[in-house]
Parts: sequence; C-alpha cells; structure tokens
Amino acid sequence: MRNPTCLLGGPGIPDRVTHGHDPDRFVEIGSLSKVFTGTVLARLTEQGVLDADTALCELVDEVDAGCPVTLRHLAEHTSGLPRLPPQPTGPPGDPYAHFTEPALRTALKGLSPRPRDEPEYSNLGYAALGLALSTATGRTYEQLVDEYVLQPLELPAGSVTASPPRERRLVPRTLFGRPRPMWTLTGAILPSGGLWATPRTMARVLVGLLVERRLGAPAATWQRGGPVLWHNGATRDASVVAAAHDDGRWLLLHRYGAAPERTDRLAVATLTSAPSLASDD
Repeated sequence: MRNPTCLLGGPGIPDRVTHGHDPDRFVEIGSLSKVFTGTVLARLTEQGVLDADTALCELVDEVDAGCPVTLRHLAEHTSGLPRLPPQPTGPPGDPYAHFTEPALRTALKGLSPRPRDEPEYSNLGYAALGLALSTATGRTYEQLVDEYVLQPLELPAGSVTASPPRERRLVPRTLFGRPRPMWTLTGAILPSGGLWATPRTMARVLVGLLVERRLGAPAATWQRGGPVLWHNGATRDASVVAAAHDDGRWLLLHRYGAAPERTDRLAVATLTSAPSLASDD
C-alpha cells in the first residue's frame, strides 16, 4: 500500500492529500505531543501558577531529594535522563503497553540524573514533565492541554486527545485493508508521544503558536534550525513534521507507512522550496 500523506501549508505550499489520507480524521502525532506539554509549562509559568525552575524532586516523591533536575531541564532535554525507560515496559511490538504512572515512578526512583550542558533527547524526560505538571495542578494531562493550549487558541476541548472516537480515527492498514497493530500510548508516555489530532487541527495549532504567536513566545520544546522552528514525531507507522519559517511560511506534514527520515526530508524540501515571504522593500 502506498503511503497515505497529508500536507497542509501556508502561502506558496499547496495542500496535498493523497492515497486515502483525510485532514479531518484523527491521526497519531507521536512526539509532536511534546509541543503541547512544553506549551502547558510555559503558560503555567507565565501565569505564575508554577515556576519552570522548580526541582522535579519537589513534585515527584520518587526522585531523590536534592536532585538538581528542574522542569526547565526536562522541557529543554537537558535533564540527563535517558531517552527511554531503563527497563522494558511492554512486549517488543508494543513497548509502552505497561508504562503506567506507577511504572514511571518506579523508573524515576532508580535514577540519579544530572543536568547536561547540551540537549539529549528524552522521551522519559517528557513523561516525567507531564507527571509533574499534573501533580502540581491537580489536573489530568488532557485537562491541562484543553485549558492552557486549545481554549486560548479557540479550539474545542478534546480536539487534541489521547482517545478520539474510533469512527473518526484514520489508522494504518495492511496490504489487504486490515488495521495494523498500533502502540499503546495512553499511559504515562502520553505527554511525550501519545496524542491524536486531525491534521487540520494541528495546522491551526502550528499557526497559532509559531506564526501568529497567540500564546507568546514559542515553548522551549520547539527545535530551531536556522530560520525555522520545527518539531517532528513518529509512532509505529506514523510520522509527522510541523515547521514554520521566521518569515511566516509553514507546513504540517503527516504520513502513514513512510520512514520518519523520509517524512523529515520531504518537509524540509517543501518548506525551503516555497517562495519566500520576505519583502524586497
């Protein structure tokens, strides 16, 4: 089966939907979920609800007292936490199946992270950040996403979620049209990579956060490459890239069945080849 692809873009980037993709059905967004987690932290900090320099050990009892890792370290990937939980939390075909909150707390209890000068990408770190945010506010992770990201962007509650209606999901399928097995990402890994959204909703989030800057400066989660802010994500069969150029060009690309590296390359090629919006005046 060819790779279902949805590309939504700003000026100079024609929208393209191919091979059965649908911009109005929910798809996995993988590590693009981290953008929501980082944005929640940024807004809680801005509103004085929480301090980004709060030590993780002040919010999560299992972390050793005196551990210098802060919420900011987690958001910036400088916490020193490993990329993945130190012990398998599910079978090879579903690595996060048993990664519950107790499993996350157990994983953190056995670690002694030390902040790093240079970022080192950590899914475990963003799982810990999501736990800390929920603990500090007394709200579930999805409630925080609704209140601090979706509502200010005038998007409906639940339009980005861990559990979209099954009839509205677009899922990868085999050559014979059967749904392919998918990872279980609704547990403690959710703030790191378990959200679903429609491509059209994600495009609105991207524009609101990076182009219009409706919630202020972009969260530290976003990666910068020259004049482009971006973040990508991948699950077992899905890959996604959200990116915006400083001059206002942007794109949201989601694909099923394609290698994440190929999705990244397609996104870069499409964005950089689009006509510049910079004025000649």
